[in-house]
Parts: sequence; C-alpha cells; structure tokens
Amino acid sequence: MDRRAFCSSATTCMTLTSLPLAAWSANAKPQAYQRVLLTDDLGKPVKASELQTHTNYVFHYPFEGTPVFLLKLDKPAAPQQLSTRYKTAYDWPGGVGPQRNIVAFSAICAHQLVYPTPQLSFISFRKTKSAKGVQDNLIHCCAEHSQYDPARGARVMNGPAEQPLCAILLEHDPKADTLTAYATLGGELFDEFFKKYEFKLSMDVGPKARQQVAVQSVVKGLDKFCKNPVQC
Repeated sequence: MDRRAFCSSATTCMTLTSLPLAAWSANAKPQAYQRVLLTDDLGKPVKASELQTHTNYVFHYPFEGTPVFLLKLDKPAAPQQLSTRYKTAYDWPGGVGPQRNIVAFSAICAHQLVYPTPQLSFISFRKTKSAKGVQDNLIHCCAEHSQYDPARGARVMNGPAEQPLCAILLEHDPKADTLTAYATLGGELFDEFFKKYEFKLSMDVGPKARQQVAVQSVVKGLDKFCKNPVQC
C-alpha cells in the first residue's frame, strides 16, 4: 500500500508505511492525502458562496479515478458519530463554510461500488421523493436502493449498504471563500473499487486512475459531468 499520512488533527500528523488495508479501515481516523484546491474547469477556485443548494457537484479525490459528491445543504450539518463496516466508531466533524452546510463524500456506493461515470450515473443526491420511494434530501443508489443522509455524515438510512459513504474532509478559507480537500474519513473502499473496475477505469481515465490528485481538482455539476444521471 502507498505511503500515507494519518492526522489526528489539522496540525499533528504521523506518517505510517505499508499498513494493511484492514488496519486502515478499522482505524477510522482521518487519512491525509495531498491538499487539493477545488476549481472550475478554467482553473478558477470554486467559491463556497457561489455553490447552489441541493445541487449535485462532482470532483475527483483522492485519486484521479475516484469521484466525490460535493453538496451545499439547506441547513448546517452537525458533527456525527458513525462507524465503519468493521463496527469501529469515528467522529465526522460536520459541514464547513459560513453556514457549516457544505459537505463532501465519496461517490462510490458502499454496497456494490456503483459510481457516477461520464456516460451514466445510478447514484446521486435527490432533493425530493420519486415514485420508487426515495426519501427527501438523501443520496440514493439505484442499484440496490441504498440511501445515505449527507446531513448526518452520509449515514445509511435504508438499503443493504453496511457503512456510510467515505467522507472527504474539506477546509474552507473564510477570506478567499475557497475549498480545499485534504483527507478522507471512514471506511475507504478504494482498493476494492480499483480491482472491480480496472478495465473500465483504464478506458475512461487511463493509466493515471490510481494516481493521487495533486494541486487542484475540477468541480462540475453532475448534469455536466454525466450524460445520463438515472432517476429511479
């Protein structure tokens, strides 16, 4: 496994090397990757105040092939105590920004690893219910109907998923109004994801799919990123 840094706080880090996957997942502590500024497709920093409420945004982190949902909720997202599929608790710090309502989670479903692609997406945030009974304001995966609450750390509300979506930790700069991704928190599924979708990722992303994102990551609306966001 790649060399990673584990941080117990924003300023206190300890570097660990070659720790087995199960130990990383069971630790359920923030896992620091490269600090990455969120930008638009022209390289201009995304402003937190300019994000639209209840809109699906997508960027990639911590790897070039791993998509993330960025959401601005209509209310503050309070800290939550959650647990991984290994039943180990972790503390999600809640939303960031002036209203504490901006959150980010891995867009890889914790059940069958369904994720949004440029061609198709069976997973997304749903503002309102559908005929299939999707609850308001949840991230819903159409594959097996797992549902996650982004206001509660992507806690599983319904369906077969065994753990919340992996959280992507963000830092908001109040002066510049910018957002920086710097770590993950919770149960990572990246190794399983790369194994399952090795061929597809090689076609869509190329050899850089497993490469860590560096410097900046482009944020796009899901409707711009994906040709066919499925509504089930």
